[in-house]
Amino acid sequence: MTSPSLQRRLGLGDAVFIGLGSMIGAGVFAAFAPAAAAAGSGLLVGLAIAAVVAFGNATSSAQLAAVHPTSGGTYAYARAELGPWWGFIAGWGFVIGKTASCAAMALTFAAYAAPPGWERPIAIAAVVALATVNWFGVTRTAQATRAIVIVVLLVLAVAVAAGGAAPDSVDWLSPQALWADGAYGILQSAGLLFFAFAGYARVATMGEEVRDPARTIPRAIVLAFVGALVVYALVAVTVLSTLGPDATAASSEPVAAAAAASGWAWAAPVVRVGAAAASLGALLALIAGIGRTAFAMAREGDLPRFFAAAHPRWHVPHRAEATIAGIVIVAVALVDLRGAIGFSSFGVLLYYLVANLAAFRQGASARRYPRALQVVGAAGCVILGLTLPWQSVVGGAVVVIAGVLYRMLRLRVSRAA
Repeated sequence: MTSPSLQRRLGLGDAVFIGLGSMIGAGVFAAFAPAAAAAGSGLLVGLAIAAVVAFGNATSSAQLAAVHPTSGGTYAYARAELGPWWGFIAGWGFVIGKTASCAAMALTFAAYAAPPGWERPIAIAAVVALATVNWFGVTRTAQATRAIVIVVLLVLAVAVAAGGAAPDSVDWLSPQALWADGAYGILQSAGLLFFAFAGYARVATMGEEVRDPARTIPRAIVLAFVGALVVYALVAVTVLSTLGPDATAASSEPVAAAAAASGWAWAAPVVRVGAAAASLGALLALIAGIGRTAFAMAREGDLPRFFAAAHPRWHVPHRAEATIAGIVIVAVALVDLRGAIGFSSFGVLLYYLVANLAAFRQGASARRYPRALQVVGAAGCVILGLTLPWQSVVGGAVVVIAGVLYRMLRLRVSRAA
């Protein structure tokens, strides 16, 4: 029986914009406040640490994607390089982590766009709307993401300009401010900010839909990562210099607050519109990426084969995406933003730990980057994972164990049959 497959419709520009759309909404508008609560101005050091770890992970993903241009990302890579169990752990970590990311992005959108008291219903409506967009084909996803990213970049340019016109916060960049919360606080902020970078390899999960994947995917991953890093650094400096670390930590919308501090009355509403658009862009790409990973796992029997179906007309994993949307709706109704970010970071750090191990194992013929980068990426994933808030670590570990038990039971039933 022929396995269901997807169609190659995405070029380099599409792939880069999908990566940017996955990162910019998360990093700029959702992660700075909890990172500042953990480390104050030291979040800048945390951002640098997260960037180093993420770069190691990005190069691992790029190297693997060039050899394994199929849907599923690290799930598929780890199966090929390390074996089925490693693939399952990576895929399960991605699905649970990114489902939490979807909830975080929906709640972030609602925080900026919904009237008070309507945040959760509006967040649920956003999930339904974007799952519908994804249903009608990957080219619709790419076109919508490109438009959203362009709007967000223009809005962030306004925010940076407005923040630059505001008076600087006192001593926000002094050594005392940078290290006030110590090494642990900085590492925890790095783990939370890693949530912001975790979209750079989203296009790798869509490898079966990219044209000339061996060339396009590695280039798209690196270009999206570098572009997002520049944006994060500019906005982080602007927010901290304008508000200071304490006000950044206390604000539910620090970028808009920094713009408002400039005295430009029109800037804050513009930034809120951009924040809502960025969150929608991240949510759109997230639903698409999780759906492709679930599709790949179901095709191999690691999730129910019901999900290994591509729509006969639109050529998308419609059953997987519809189910993911339903789970995200439940999560939106139950979780808070900070808890969603911590849980997401745990699952995604586990995913990229496996990616680094798989890339480290590749031989000379597949090698594009030195093994030292994979060592840095893997070690960073472990350290940042262990310094996340303990609730995130415990909750993530419980869900991972549940997934492992599910696979063990499925294999036992399969052998008995």
